[in-house]
Amino acid sequence: MASPVVDARVGSVAELLERAATSHSGAGRTALARLLSTVERGGTGAAEIARLAHGQGGGAHLVGITGAPGAGKSTLTNELTTHLRKADAQVAVLAVDPSSPYSGGAILGDRIRMADQTLDDGVFIRSMATRGHLGGLSLATPAAARLLDAVGFDRILIETVGVGQVEVEIVGSADTCVVVVNPGWGDAVQANKAGLMEIADVFVVNKADRPGARETRSDLEQMLGLRGVDTGWTPPVLETVGTSGTGVAELAAALDDHREHLETSGEGARRTRQRLVNELRAVVGAQIAAAVSEATAGDEFRQVCDAVVERRTDPWTAATELVRRVLGGVGPSAPTPPAVSTGDGSRTPLPPGATGPAR
Repeated sequence: MASPVVDARVGSVAELLERAATSHSGAGRTALARLLSTVERGGTGAAEIARLAHGQGGGAHLVGITGAPGAGKSTLTNELTTHLRKADAQVAVLAVDPSSPYSGGAILGDRIRMADQTLDDGVFIRSMATRGHLGGLSLATPAAARLLDAVGFDRILIETVGVGQVEVEIVGSADTCVVVVNPGWGDAVQANKAGLMEIADVFVVNKADRPGARETRSDLEQMLGLRGVDTGWTPPVLETVGTSGTGVAELAAALDDHREHLETSGEGARRTRQRLVNELRAVVGAQIAAAVSEATAGDEFRQVCDAVVERRTDPWTAATELVRRVLGGVGPSAPTPPAVSTGDGSRTPLPPGATGPAR
């Protein structure tokens, strides 16, 4: 079945992009949904969308919202979206949900909590599956955010599934990172283990109507005071109640303040560059991985495996040759065999065919 972005019945990528940029309702909304579906699938259609969208936009503010499961991120995102819409902002929400172990699709819990936004043409909500990626961010999220920027959304909220210490990945796809915690969420050691003190541009103590909110805020402020590094920006610690909207206006103001800081300090340009560099590396890695998958399939690879099993060659020599084929003849000139300790602290490479020190 043809990809919808190249299907003559719905138009080319360029036509769908123009339709989505012209209107965020009706046919434009349908076009955008088709484009995002193609981005999630990957392949040549996604590459074409990325190519066309890359030169457009660039003015959107990407806000990452992360935190442990149950912190109230979806409810808070819903209230923040409502507040931003009062200022006539065009808001897109990328809700990265856990994948179903059976279908690979997203659970859509965020869509349920944001159901009251679905009739607003100025809001576009897309749930994306993590597909087992431990960092919480879908691999397609950067491309999806660029597409939303290109078609005219000026506020893009990226809400991730809470996955503990690897939440730091959110930084790679956001201009501003909001870390949401709850009263009694944990001590300073746990915070630093998760990397939260390093990645947060804004801290939010959500569910602040519960006991312990003030103590949690005080703890965070004390930890921030011990960082010892002056970056020109001290993350504010705010209290919110997502279910009632209390403190959401202050959160929106803090996001505006940080965006201004990014523009005036040059930090925004630095983050944008780093984000694109990271994405470039990821694309190169994905293409090489695809080539490796192709090179390690079929009869020829099975013959190489047989040669290794029968000890006619070793895994490192065989791997070197396979890598050179994948890279078109460019690659390591010699295998790198493992080394064994000689007992005096030095390490000596094993000779071909050897499996370890004599016993």
